[in-house]
Amino acid sequence: MKKNWLIPVLVLMGSLLAAVPVSADNARIKDIASLQSGRDNQLIGYGLVVGLQGSGDSLRSSPFTDQSMRAMLQNLGISTQGSQANAKNVAAVMVTANLPPFASPGSRIDVNVSSLGDATSLRGGTLVMTSLSGADGQIYAVAQGALIVSGFSAQGQAATLTEGVTTAGRVPNGAIIERELPSRFKDSVNLVLQLRNPDFSTAVRIADTVNAFASRRYGGPVAEPRDSQEVIVQKPKSADLTRLMAEIENLVVETDTPAKVVVNERTGTIVIGADVKVSRVAVSYGTLTVQVTETPQIVQPEPFSRGETAVQEQTDIMAMKDGGQVAILNGPDLRTLVAGLNSIGVKPDGIIAILQGIKSAGALQAELVLQ
Repeated sequence: MKKNWLIPVLVLMGSLLAAVPVSADNARIKDIASLQSGRDNQLIGYGLVVGLQGSGDSLRSSPFTDQSMRAMLQNLGISTQGSQANAKNVAAVMVTANLPPFASPGSRIDVNVSSLGDATSLRGGTLVMTSLSGADGQIYAVAQGALIVSGFSAQGQAATLTEGVTTAGRVPNGAIIERELPSRFKDSVNLVLQLRNPDFSTAVRIADTVNAFASRRYGGPVAEPRDSQEVIVQKPKSADLTRLMAEIENLVVETDTPAKVVVNERTGTIVIGADVKVSRVAVSYGTLTVQVTETPQIVQPEPFSRGETAVQEQTDIMAMKDGGQVAILNGPDLRTLVAGLNSIGVKPDGIIAILQGIKSAGALQAELVLQ
C-alpha cells in the first residue's frame, strides 16, 4: 500500500484549507540550486516611444522628452533650431531587461518598457533604438520594436474606465545582444551550487548525493558543502565541465526546510509549513462587538404656545459577544493542527491573533514571520 504524506505548505486565504496528501519532498538539484557562474545580469536604458495617439508626454511638463526628441532628430540629420514642438505622440521611457547567462551575440531577449513622464498610455507605440547597459557601463544589447500593452483606458465626457496598467509594456524578443559576458563557463575549475533556500541539511544531502554519483562515475568524491547556501564541486581531470553539470543537475535530493508560519495581516493570508507543530495548549477566542445607534427625536411645542421645535438626543448602546469556545490544540502534525484551528470557527484575523498568542506562550514550535 502506498504511503501518503502531508502537503508541504498550506495557503490559507479567507479560511484554512484541508491538508492534501502528496509525494515525499524530493527534488532535482537544478530545481533547488543554481549555478553561481550562471546568474542573470540586469540591463537598463533610456529611450523614446513614438506613434502614440495623443497619449504621450506633454513636452512642457516633461522637458527631458523634448530634449531627447531634438537630440534624436539632430543625429538623423534634421535641424530643430528655433522651432517649438507640441507633439503628444512621443513618450520618454525606461527600458529594462535581464541578460541570461551564457548569452551569445545575435540572440534576442525580451525587454520591459515603463513610462518616465506624464504619458497616459503607451498603447500602439513603437520603441526607438535604445542601447541597454550593464552595471559596468558597457552596452550589451540594443532594443527596438512595437510595444505590447495589456491594459487599456477609455474616457468620455463624464466617465473614465481603466483596466490594467497602460503606462508599461513589453517588447517580446525586442533586444539583440551585441556583447557577450567576459566570463567563460569552461574556464572554471569547479562548480559552485547556490541553494535558493539556504539550509544546512539540504546542502549536506546535495554533497552526499553528488559524491555517491562521482564515486561510481569518477572513482572518488568531488563535492563539499561550504555553508548553508553553497556546495563546491571540483572538476575531475577526466570530466567535461558541461557534461558534469548536466549529470549533476538531474540528481534527486531529499530537501529539508525549517518550520515556519508566515502571516500577512493586510491580506489575511496564512501559510503554515508541514513541519510546524504546536505543544498541548488550550485556546479560547471571543469577540466583543459594541454597537452605538443615534436616533434623535424631534420635539414639537404645544399648539398656540410660544415654544420652539427642539431635537431630543436618543442613544442606544448594545454589546454582543461572539465565540468564546475553548479548544485544546495539540498539533503533532499539520493535519491535527489545521483541524484544531478549524474547530474554533474564527475568521483569518482571529486565527492570526491565535497564532501570535500561541507563539508568545511558547507553544508554537516554528518561526512566526509577520509581513
